[in-house]
Amino acid sequence: MTNFLTLFAAIMLAFVSITPASAQEPLRLTLRDGVIEALPFALPTFQSEVAGSEGMAADISRVITEDLNGTGLFRQIPASAFISTPASFGSAIAFPDWRAINAQALVTGAVAVNGNQVTVKFRLYDVFSGGEMGEGLQFAGTTDGWRRMAHKVSDAVYSRITGEAGYFDSRVVYVAETGPKDDRAKRLAIMDYDGANVQYLTDSSAIVLAPRFSPSGDRILYTSYESGFPRINILDVATVVRQQMTTAAGEMAFSPRFSRDGRQVIYSLANGGNTDIYRTDLATGQNTRLTNTPAIETSPSFSPDGSQIVFESDRSGTQQLYVMSANGGEPQRISFENGRYGTPVWSPRGDLIAFTKQESGRFHIGVMRTDGTEERLLTSSFLDEGPTWAPNGRVIMFARETQGSDGTTGLYSVDITGRNLRRVTTPQGGSDPSWGVLQR
Repeated sequence: MTNFLTLFAAIMLAFVSITPASAQEPLRLTLRDGVIEALPFALPTFQSEVAGSEGMAADISRVITEDLNGTGLFRQIPASAFISTPASFGSAIAFPDWRAINAQALVTGAVAVNGNQVTVKFRLYDVFSGGEMGEGLQFAGTTDGWRRMAHKVSDAVYSRITGEAGYFDSRVVYVAETGPKDDRAKRLAIMDYDGANVQYLTDSSAIVLAPRFSPSGDRILYTSYESGFPRINILDVATVVRQQMTTAAGEMAFSPRFSRDGRQVIYSLANGGNTDIYRTDLATGQNTRLTNTPAIETSPSFSPDGSQIVFESDRSGTQQLYVMSANGGEPQRISFENGRYGTPVWSPRGDLIAFTKQESGRFHIGVMRTDGTEERLLTSSFLDEGPTWAPNGRVIMFARETQGSDGTTGLYSVDITGRNLRRVTTPQGGSDPSWGVLQR
């Protein structure tokens, strides 16, 4: 069965060429002038297999539809266009009816609620070939977890069609902001990738900055000013118990990130008017200085294989990006276009580095190859900053602040083509997002 296995590779190639595709071929991504034609899909509201399950079946269907629509790769066909719908989850599919409305993928499902337990099952069909894509799956859990089950269905559908992992059943930690711009309260919050289920991890008694998930998603690093100086805390997500990393008195430690195995932390440390990058082994407490220049060196981020670090430095006179060995050594500058660069983050796929760029009074979120080539700016506004990658390396979330004394902060996402810019709705303002891994 044909699918668009190289979907995102094709997207990248779209910047230099156009891949022709016949609209009659099944599940084929179509590119026109570098623009993706979203694949039309149909998702009838999931069947209710137990009386009283109708409401949850509708909610789960809505979340799956929003997930798929939100990628920009899929386009929902409205229910008003349907010619027929399956009588039950197991009934035969009338493929001619779905071909007639140009649905290329069809998702059917059923929901059963018994007490506080819910079961969700689904099937995915390639309408034009008239076959099922993979076997049907079933998820079961408590009713409190219904949104996670919906996201898991979305991840399965996305993966089967694109050939790549999804990102829907994931969480994001960020800084929730309230109050006026010159006196803003900040606290850590965690949410589903789409802004739902917000929970607060700290109170607003001390300023917090730059939260970062561990590779396993069970811990969060962040910078706290509760002592008056910036210090790095490690917070256990399950217990919400925090522990402060040990640094010398009077030193300011900030901008931390975990290594890929979660055993080490790299961060910036300001001491004696100098700001350099350090690495700490969490088991032994051993600190290693990785840079030693009069410049300000900060925002380090490991490559996925842990062998390299990208960071920002003004050693050349302006804020630029550099890559060096994870053990230190002479770095190589990789940003050479006009403007200032900061907050670099290595893609989980290892192919790109996302960054913040300031040029001519505008801020941008951009990506470049790890050697600095093929720079592309994805956004532009009064203030965009702090990119973070989705677990599959195809979508970037970042913070945007509006202009003026009453300016507000908010979270946005954009895919690596620079299209499909979307606001992530949160209860209050938000900044400094960090996208975690897919949940288990």
